[in-house]
Amino acid sequence: MSRANYLFTSESVSEGHPDKVADCISDSIVDLFLAADPESRVAVETLTTTNRVVLAGEVRGPASVDAHAMEAAARRVVKKIGYEQDGFHWENMAVDVHVHEQSADIAMGVDSGADKDEGAGDQGIMFGFATNETDAYMPAPIYFSHKILESLADVRHGGLTELGPDSKSQVTLRYENGVPVAATSVVVSTQHSAETSQDQVKEIVRAHIEKNLPQGWMSSETELYINPTGNFVIGGPDGDAGLTGRKIIVDTYGGAAPHGGGAFSGKDPTKVDRSAAYATRYLAKNVVAAGLADRCTIQLSYAIGVSHPLSLYVDFHGTGKVDPAVLEKLLYEVMDLSPRGIREHLNLNRPIYERTAAYGHFGRTPDADGGFSWEKLDLVDRLKSQF
Repeated sequence: MSRANYLFTSESVSEGHPDKVADCISDSIVDLFLAADPESRVAVETLTTTNRVVLAGEVRGPASVDAHAMEAAARRVVKKIGYEQDGFHWENMAVDVHVHEQSADIAMGVDSGADKDEGAGDQGIMFGFATNETDAYMPAPIYFSHKILESLADVRHGGLTELGPDSKSQVTLRYENGVPVAATSVVVSTQHSAETSQDQVKEIVRAHIEKNLPQGWMSSETELYINPTGNFVIGGPDGDAGLTGRKIIVDTYGGAAPHGGGAFSGKDPTKVDRSAAYATRYLAKNVVAAGLADRCTIQLSYAIGVSHPLSLYVDFHGTGKVDPAVLEKLLYEVMDLSPRGIREHLNLNRPIYERTAAYGHFGRTPDADGGFSWEKLDLVDRLKSQF
């Protein structure tokens, strides 16, 4: 039996967090290749540390995207995030590029041929989730954790000099009868200038917490922890090394749903770690928006080089209004879930990935140029009509 009354917590990290700097750089490389050739193959990892960025991975794409172009992309991203500190500066940092051609063995399994369609880039399981507890069909704790940090980033980019790029948030909500009703604690740690006092930091941050949580969710009983360790002047990759793919729960549902384990950033859309996770979110969101369930988890599984999914599983968590087994069959009809089918349906072979690397891949607004296409609700009418 699922619980109705409980506390649940999720965290987020900003674009200036060391791991997110790495994710943003890796996805900028993906965009660089896809802009030059939509059929490029990219798997690039990034390491960030004190005044150094290291790129490594495998690619297949136009020769114009060389080491110099990748280095320039890394510097542009770091500058855009806002790092101009002694220990991490976009202009002064060393950038090492160790990127080579994609393995011929992997290419053989993935590429289409006369007798086979394009196969999955690897084996694995992918999960998508949606819930009607927020307008974005996202779990409330991770949704509001992102919103607080996005709000702080907006004012920083708008000219606020007291805060630095590196920050983290954590929101704990109380659920009653399965519905979030109040915040019991909020934690925000943010980098700041040496001249800014902790009282100033708390005043700035508290305003953004109050602005982004629903009215009435904060009370005298809500525990606030703003920079609980005190000084946070040294931050970003100078304070801690960062790696691509270490924030997969921040990227998805904040722990409110399962995760298959594969990271997204740095991978082109032939990699089902990314594209199939987007597809399952797309399907789950449309299922909930169609009123077929209040909560929906969808799992897909794949084998390397095989074009069709090995399994599809739907779980309504006791909130469904239709038979999940019937829906499983229908989902195969409303969307081609082969790697090629997903890419074409969601139009993923375009440079739309750098923007996904911070503040979550899900719960975002679809962009006019095709970004966040997996957040569209264009299957709702068809799903409704089938039931």
